[in-house]
Amino acid sequence: MQAPSAVSSAPSLDDVGEQVEAGARATRPGIELLGRFGYAAKGIVYLLVGTLAVQAAVGQGGQTTDQTGALTKIASLPYGKLMLGLVVVGLLGYALWREVEAIMDTEHKGTDLKGVLSRCLYAGIGFIYVGLALSAVQLLMGGGGASSSEKTQGWTAWLMQQPFGIWLVALGGVAIFANGVSQLYRAWKPGLTKDLRLTDVGAENSTLITRIGRAGYSARGIAFMMIGGFLVGAAFHRDPGEAQGLDGILATLAAQPFGPYLLGAVAAGLAAYGAFALVEARYRRMVIS
Repeated sequence: MQAPSAVSSAPSLDDVGEQVEAGARATRPGIELLGRFGYAAKGIVYLLVGTLAVQAAVGQGGQTTDQTGALTKIASLPYGKLMLGLVVVGLLGYALWREVEAIMDTEHKGTDLKGVLSRCLYAGIGFIYVGLALSAVQLLMGGGGASSSEKTQGWTAWLMQQPFGIWLVALGGVAIFANGVSQLYRAWKPGLTKDLRLTDVGAENSTLITRIGRAGYSARGIAFMMIGGFLVGAAFHRDPGEAQGLDGILATLAAQPFGPYLLGAVAAGLAAYGAFALVEARYRRMVIS
């Protein structure tokens, strides 16, 4: 008797995709709950980043920090490790939801080039939040997490040592800058809240939520454009030390003429982005069909 070939017994990519989709549908309530918990965790982190920076801008303490710094702040609070553990679960839930969005196309982006790129972006965001969750786990275990600027400079230095690394760094900076422009566009184009179920909140509250979202996405867009610009500058000068993450961007704003005003405006916007994420946790349409 002839043994079955390895090719015939191995599952195809289509089979794997169908199995993932079937598993997601079977666990749909749990995935949607984790996704909402994830939006809430993301919102809390950005609220802390923005609030701490606003306090720094008005001279009431605070600091210019990033998501890792916000996690460190949570860990220092009473019952901080318990709260940080919940945030870890939330961040992993958000990452899981992003991967489900990418695989199952819950946003109906389609399979053309633009749709595939959007879905790849969702998947990439998911991996970023897995990394943030791992940073929180390090803090839970008593370690320290590197800031976003330190991570960015480390990756930039490594990439510059690779073939065509300078060009790759520059290309990455252009992509991040373009993402910032996209977020600015999203802030002001119609339909910012189209994915939210706001029929029961009233017209006045709906308008307020839209304004909060516009402020949040505008500030985040500006921050991403600056991060991308610094990365292009690092490539141009062949100096990885010029690359900056969110904490470095906020510190740069603070050091400019009228720095407290610039920092305060962007920081308030980042806090608004966090508040909008909390609204998404409650009202976002999250449907696995």
